[in-house]
Amino acid sequence: MNTREKIILLGDNLIRKKGYNAFSFGDISKELGIKNASIHYHFTTKTTLVIAIIQKHHMLLEKFKRRIANENPLQKLIQFLSVYAVAKSEGRISILGALSNDYYSFDPEVQAELKILTDNTLNWLTDTLKDGKKEGFFNYNMDHHTKALMIITNILGAEHLSRITYHQNFLEIKNTIINDLIS
Repeated sequence: MNTREKIILLGDNLIRKKGYNAFSFGDISKELGIKNASIHYHFTTKTTLVIAIIQKHHMLLEKFKRRIANENPLQKLIQFLSVYAVAKSEGRISILGALSNDYYSFDPEVQAELKILTDNTLNWLTDTLKDGKKEGFFNYNMDHHTKALMIITNILGAEHLSRITYHQNFLEIKNTIINDLIS
């Protein structure tokens, strides 16, 4: 892993553990044992770093979608929600959950990248729900996109609230989302 990749990985972890406004290039340089100038060589500003982190998540989402493409809709949803659960068990939250609170404070370039990632996630989830309902896996009485929005808002809210309450609350919400869809 080269220095640029290490900076992106560490920046991603810091955002998802502490939040965008709670870390600096100094935190990264200290952790990696490099000078701030080394970070600025790869990322002139925090904005350029955050864009690279979001783009990394674009690639991860596309890789995830390819990996589970042949699964049935229920398995796709279970695996999708498990990504959030794994991050939560490691003390992190999703990049969408970590950055959505600061959306209006970001430069337009960051807002645009975050919007693309959010739309891509929601569109995939909407299509998965639509297929799942058509194939008899899911049962719900609302527009597919609205249901996808409800699932995303529930899981993102659970990420944040379970930081204060208990980890099992997050797992209960995750399981309730699935059980609600299949009942």
